[in-house]
Amino acid sequence: MQKNPKKLRRVAIWDDLNGQVIEIITNHMSWSANTIGELYKSQWQIEIFFREIKQLLNIKTFIGTTQNAVMIQIWTALITILVLKALKAMAKFIWHLSNLVAFIRLNIFVKINLQDWLDKPFEEPQIVNSQNLFQGVLF
Repeated sequence: MQKNPKKLRRVAIWDDLNGQVIEIITNHMSWSANTIGELYKSQWQIEIFFREIKQLLNIKTFIGTTQNAVMIQIWTALITILVLKALKAMAKFIWHLSNLVAFIRLNIFVKINLQDWLDKPFEEPQIVNSQNLFQGVLF
């Protein structure tokens, strides 16, 4: 086993959420332990966000790789997740977010009252009269 030629530092921080000590190895000698701990926690939140994108939205890779393309895809994923979480909060039925996403994929082109479906997803939907639907004018 080869030794690392650079100096390393071990930082131990307390994680209140999980009630445990997290040990981090870093080469930043001038930063405080608190700063390193906060950076680690922020990095972990980013990892959780990308895991959520991959699992919920079934995104495996970015379509475009330029900075602009990646930013557009990240913003689109953020908006999608926010809309899904808002729908989950509006529903009377207790949804798991992954189940809601799967059921929306199956029913995306079905004309039903969204609020009724969110509240009672397993009941027979009422037939929607297309003349009574409000459709906004785009132009």
